[in-house]
Amino acid sequence: MPNLVDFSGSPFHFIGIGGIGMSALAHVLVKQQIPVSGSDARASHITQRLEQLGARIFWQQDASNLDAYRSPGVATNSTDGDRCPGTAAHPLTLPQVVCSTAIQAENPEYQAAVALGCPILHRSDVLAALMRNYRGIAVAGTHGKTTTSSLIGYMLVSAGIDPTIIVGGEVEAWDGNARLGSGPCLVAEADESDGSLVKLSAELGVITNIELDHPDHYQSLDGVVEIFQKFTHNCQRWIGCLDCPTLRDRLKPDISYSLDPDRGADYTAINPTYHAQGVAAEVLERGQLLGRIELQLLGQHNLSNALAAIAVGRALGLTFEQIATGLAGFSGAQRRFEHRGTEGGVALYDDYAHHPSEIRVTLAAARQRLGAQVGQSRVVAVFQPHRYSRTQTFLEDFAQSFQDADLVAIADIYAAGEKQVPGLNGQTLADRVAAYHPEVSYCGSLDNTHQFLSEALQPGDLALFLGAGNLNQIVPLLLKDLAARNDQASDSLTTH
Repeated sequence: MPNLVDFSGSPFHFIGIGGIGMSALAHVLVKQQIPVSGSDARASHITQRLEQLGARIFWQQDASNLDAYRSPGVATNSTDGDRCPGTAAHPLTLPQVVCSTAIQAENPEYQAAVALGCPILHRSDVLAALMRNYRGIAVAGTHGKTTTSSLIGYMLVSAGIDPTIIVGGEVEAWDGNARLGSGPCLVAEADESDGSLVKLSAELGVITNIELDHPDHYQSLDGVVEIFQKFTHNCQRWIGCLDCPTLRDRLKPDISYSLDPDRGADYTAINPTYHAQGVAAEVLERGQLLGRIELQLLGQHNLSNALAAIAVGRALGLTFEQIATGLAGFSGAQRRFEHRGTEGGVALYDDYAHHPSEIRVTLAAARQRLGAQVGQSRVVAVFQPHRYSRTQTFLEDFAQSFQDADLVAIADIYAAGEKQVPGLNGQTLADRVAAYHPEVSYCGSLDNTHQFLSEALQPGDLALFLGAGNLNQIVPLLLKDLAARNDQASDSLTTH
């Protein structure tokens, strides 16, 4: 397949540069000294980091962002007055304009790029082109992509492989969602949400599991399976989890892993020990004991993710000692059971879980953490549903996903750009959850959710904020409230 993306110095312009996938690509390109610009609706620590690296960022998605490319000579940007260099003798090269699926045809910046004749690339086109320059390791699956790809990336860094990494979450070890290495390997997430993962060609593919998660794009599970099948055809070899019945029944991995020794997988974990700080287990490679791993990650699902990383490491020729050392050092990605703070005896955690299966395993991990922590008594699940289409499709599954929580608080649905479905809202979901759970409260807006939790949380609680939207914005506010409440209680005791 010809490489239609030019990495020789031609500039890139990202419409929506602050997105988690877009910003990771922009980071790798700007670190390679390629001119990068882009636009976003608001500033963030991600866009600030890109600016510090040398990217130029506009704070609205407007046609004027491309004014510098409309004619040779010196152009003035209408929004900030900065002068953009160019001469009649050396006209500016049109930028390669990168979009995600979220950018619609009516977007004025997109329309300006088309009118100028700029090459228009989907985010996945750039990732696919980058991967062709490396030994690609593409991590796919409905759940666990970010943790698994980050685990693999960290393991390779620890082993001295110096990989380039592009993931869908931020990792403290490389201070963000991307890392440019000088080694031969590129580790990246392969996103099935819009079907674009079929563009990727990798030396090693990984599929963690297969479920329907994006009903806005897929009509059925069959459509999802078909996309993953196409993905496997583009991988020289691929690694799959036999604990997923859909994967086990409908695809045949070249290398397999499982938590069940009876499945006959190439890599199996035995004698697992789950505790408040993580999990440990012995690992078998085709029936032979490799050794023992210790993880700082909680839950069965993360032990499974670690097996995928082990399979990748062994396929790349790493020793088990190198693998175990790398896995033991990985402390997790942000918004994956991320501890945000403890105040007044209440521990607050943030997690990206937004699908019923993810909620179940994350709450199960919270229950494990709670059971081993002295002085903690309740798991409080705070959930912001993500997208009307997902909430509608999985309404009954969501309703039965909170059994490991003692108290459930439901916020309004985060639309993510979708139109509201008549008769469907956070109250609808709360009512359905209440059919299976005795302690459920519908909170509505983020302000109301904040107020409810300020009053409802009590010492000993483990509060877990679940969802892919903006629910975690209230976490810092709650920490302040809890600290103030604790101070008031201490003052009262001192006074009396």
